[in-house]
Amino acid sequence: MDSRKVSASAHVLLAAVHVYWATGAIWPAADERSLSLTVLNMQVSFGPAVVLPLAALHLLLAGALLTSARWKLSRLVVAGLVAGLAARAAVGLVWITGTVHTGTAFYWLNLLLYTPLCVALCVADLKLLRAHRPLVPEFSR
Repeated sequence: MDSRKVSASAHVLLAAVHVYWATGAIWPAADERSLSLTVLNMQVSFGPAVVLPLAALHLLLAGALLTSARWKLSRLVVAGLVAGLAARAAVGLVWITGTVHTGTAFYWLNLLLYTPLCVALCVADLKLLRAHRPLVPEFSR
């Protein structure tokens, strides 16, 4: 599987999780407050009005990743995604260094899952931008 499909699949999975939360499900937590603190380290709503637009955003990002070899607009969207992932990774590293209490679920998820995934996706997406390989190679004359 090529890296465009892997990166796009990660966003489709994130979209599915957000749609799941929009149904009122609260996995992996016991209640919405715990879910919010586990995922974001602050209390916010996980209602459909909040999570469905995020699901749509992830689907848009997946589409942009898949079409970035063809369309300049998609490449621009992927560049924004790379910037956002880099910012999230940087903030995650700051949180790891002690600005978040180490006894929380968020600290450990950020350390072992959120920040490493942001770094990995950022690197993979940056490579996609730098490669800029067309899907159909041009034939030389």
